[in-house]
Amino acid sequence: MENLCLTEDRGVGAVDPLSLSMVTAFLGAAGAGMANEAGKRAWETVGGLVARVVGREVPAPVGQAERESVAGLLVAEALRSPEQARALATVMSGRGAGGAVAHGVPRLLPASARFFTDRKGPLALLDREADRKPDGLPKVAVLHGPAGIGTSALAFHWGGREAGRFPDGTLYMDLRGGSASTAPTAATVLRHFLLRLGVPAEYVPPAVEDRVDLYRSLLSGRRLLVVLDHAQSAAQVDPLITAAPGVFTLIVARRPLTGLDAVAVSVGPLSDKDARRLLAELAGRSAMATARATLPSVLERCAGSPFALRAMAPYLATGPFGGGGPADPLPSADPLTPGSALPPVRAVAEEAYRRLGADAARIYRLGSLRPWSSLNAAVVAVTAEVPEDDAERALAELAELQLLESTGDGRYRYRPAVRAHAEEAAAREDGLAGCAAAVTRAVDWYLRFAVRADYAALKERWHLGPLYAELGPGPYEDEGAAVAALVAETGNLVEAVLAAEEFGRFDTVCQTVEALWAVQLKAGSHDALLPALRAGARTAGRHCPGTRTAGRMHIQLAFALMELRQDEEAERELLTAAEDEARAGHARGRATAVESLGLLRLRQWRFRPALECFEEADGLLDRIGPADDGAADVPRARALLHRHRGRALRGLGRFDEAEQRLAVAREFFRGSGERYNTARVLTDLAELHLDAADHAGALPLIDEAVALLSRENATVHLTYLAGLRAQCLPDRP
Repeated sequence: MENLCLTEDRGVGAVDPLSLSMVTAFLGAAGAGMANEAGKRAWETVGGLVARVVGREVPAPVGQAERESVAGLLVAEALRSPEQARALATVMSGRGAGGAVAHGVPRLLPASARFFTDRKGPLALLDREADRKPDGLPKVAVLHGPAGIGTSALAFHWGGREAGRFPDGTLYMDLRGGSASTAPTAATVLRHFLLRLGVPAEYVPPAVEDRVDLYRSLLSGRRLLVVLDHAQSAAQVDPLITAAPGVFTLIVARRPLTGLDAVAVSVGPLSDKDARRLLAELAGRSAMATARATLPSVLERCAGSPFALRAMAPYLATGPFGGGGPADPLPSADPLTPGSALPPVRAVAEEAYRRLGADAARIYRLGSLRPWSSLNAAVVAVTAEVPEDDAERALAELAELQLLESTGDGRYRYRPAVRAHAEEAAAREDGLAGCAAAVTRAVDWYLRFAVRADYAALKERWHLGPLYAELGPGPYEDEGAAVAALVAETGNLVEAVLAAEEFGRFDTVCQTVEALWAVQLKAGSHDALLPALRAGARTAGRHCPGTRTAGRMHIQLAFALMELRQDEEAERELLTAAEDEARAGHARGRATAVESLGLLRLRQWRFRPALECFEEADGLLDRIGPADDGAADVPRARALLHRHRGRALRGLGRFDEAEQRLAVAREFFRGSGERYNTARVLTDLAELHLDAADHAGALPLIDEAVALLSRENATVHLTYLAGLRAQCLPDRP
């Protein structure tokens, strides 16, 4: 037991500090690894070990203090009993959550603008902060300035110029989102960064605290630039800041972020000289000469804004400055702030808008009515009631005029200040009724899209709502393509749910949330989906309690909360779901809610309550008659419950009963041809044999599971099985 650093001359209950730290760290790693099936399995294994070592159920630890307490119990028992010491060593050496070796050099920073002028002062301040000697304080700077002033461009330019400082790469994330409700949270950004740093998706920890720990550990020895664009608050970015000496965090915001300990770098308008230079580089000397007489008014209107200058450059030779402009002069004052000049971004947006044709102008206005994360031609065509080909051409035109930004994949988005102008134009020209109708058309499009994609991605599950039967599955190449399509629209689907809730379209809220199951289960986008899932549960609770739909909404939210380790709220949602399903007389849905509560209990190491939940769920299935809705699902549901009961019984140390339950589940899944579930049960059985040190009995079960999963591309589970198999092999010298 040298690996635990235990000393035999200590009294019973004595704990070596190094041993305590090692076991505490192991518990932290095991809990953080619950983002995948193997991690959840390992966590249950640890819980069963703790219960057997201590002689009673011990609640799963949450947080460092509780992990240290449980670690103390384990180490004390290991000191007292060589048998328990061996058990602890075994689970720590080969049956923990595993880990992922991060690798790769991310290069995520967008390219700098081709023509970049001046900014010597801000660049020097960034150089100074980056050059600061390590002193334990994070290297952080906040570039701030009004819309269109070029703060993002300055960050891209400095990052590109100084790439040699950061041989380990650059991380970049746009934090603006569609709205405050859908803007990326720290948890979402951390997941994105961990993936780009080479951490497999299945090893990204579910809890934000564990993501922070892993992120900072991975960056501790790296020389890397982190750029956080369009930050909205200090709270959004604070968990993303590290004191690693080689990491420089560059934040872009509209204003200094209160409460953030960072160097504030103000970015103001370009001087008249630099504005002229930028216009000359963009438009050419000939255009500058043509517009010589009106150039002062151009510069005044652009007010030193690089965005405005870039947007106006193409017009220098064609008008209004060259004589071909609109008949009516542009307003010089801001109608929203009497007595003040029109902001440059709004001024050039109005100038470009007046040049649009009818279809492009309508698309520009109506696409802005919700903060969609990005738009494609299909939804724009429906929203603005124009042919899709015309919508595609109009989007390209709007991007050319700087009214939209192309994301490079056939999708487009608004700058926030430009979208504000488009919304004003829509209110003025389309009226309240026209705007509401446009949003409704967009929401309906996203609903129908989601239903068809969800159906194609998860055909085998039971669905709620009439649209599934009406529309059928979408025309996707395979399930993966359907999930990818849902992932690409996740931000917009969340926004569609929020819009439907705001408009009082409660059936649409619930049907759209129901259509998020596939992306929730298969893509693990729990952080991003949470606002929509909460809206679904909120809507169900207010407008259709005691129905199947309400039960589904609460179960979906609970599932996401479970994955994010928000157990208390998840439990409340599951209890509410069970109550709704009971009131609706829906035994299948109620059994699902109770079964899910049992799974939550397993994760909490509460094996006896988990077993009671599984027994209750099985009893609920008895109420489904041969002719009742869901009767065809009962045999498979029972097999899953046999497996779950086997897991709970193993945690309680009732190994013979556990093996009986697992054997029943194995035979069902073998007979039904479900390779993945057969392999899961085989793994459960193999672990039972390993608990009894029966390596010979475990090995063939492991090999059979490996053979099945090799055809399923289940890499994480195969890695876990490889660790179990290594325990079956004789020790080598």
